[in-house]
Amino acid sequence: MTVTHPSGAVIIPAHNEAAVIGRTLEALREVIEWGTVDVVVACNGCVDATEAIASRCEGVHVVRVSEASKIAALNAADQATHRWPRLYLDADIEVSAPTLRAVFVALEGDTLLAARPAFRYDTRGASALVRAYYRARSRIPGNAEGLWGAGAYALSFSGHQRLGTFPALTGDDYYVDRLFSPQEKAVLPTEPVVVRTPRSCAALLSVLRRTYRGNAEQDRVSGGASTARTLRQLFASVRGPVSVFDAVVYVAFAGAGRRRPLFGRQAPPAWERDNSSR
Repeated sequence: MTVTHPSGAVIIPAHNEAAVIGRTLEALREVIEWGTVDVVVACNGCVDATEAIASRCEGVHVVRVSEASKIAALNAADQATHRWPRLYLDADIEVSAPTLRAVFVALEGDTLLAARPAFRYDTRGASALVRAYYRARSRIPGNAEGLWGAGAYALSFSGHQRLGTFPALTGDDYYVDRLFSPQEKAVLPTEPVVVRTPRSCAALLSVLRRTYRGNAEQDRVSGGASTARTLRQLFASVRGPVSVFDAVVYVAFAGAGRRRPLFGRQAPPAWERDNSSR
């Protein structure tokens, strides 16, 4: 029996990702062999071997962007393919062929405009407090309902028309998620992609500060998600001493992540990420 493979594109913005890009592309080997999916790696501002490693992978199209900017990379990669739907994938996230197939098939009709695969956290090697934070976070239903947080989300042609181009904002997944109603987007019950968490408290705080800063930047324009709702869901999940401890740790990290620096603010770098998990 002949198997029909879905068409589409995988777009990977990459800035100095030599440590992980080979692993990510190896996971896409079967997808590349289908011949129906474009894999575009947008190397932006790279000064390491990211571009060389990606270029050695047969079937991968490498786009070079001079500035270190995820948004510039996403927009440049969008111009390098004509296939739909499109999965936007962080350079350290591996997605399997069955998962990609499920996402693309779900976006072939007119019902859904955006979707993402399921995900799970990998906290191996993380400190006890970081593990507690992510145990609590995993119990908050609202954190598993949006397109953000998985390092992977996809848009149909019609969904991308609503987006247009990626704006110069921190948190592209948070921005895209808010373009669609609950009926127009979905978190699919796929084999989960693995999100490797920060390993240290300092690295987690850095991630949270970037996230909250980007969210606040967008919330000033359109209004933000309810912190009260998140806390209600968190404390509703408490079932014993360990979950109480996890909830307290979550609240402490969330508060510290939202706190502004005491002695002024420095402009953030064009690319921010957690290097402890790479």
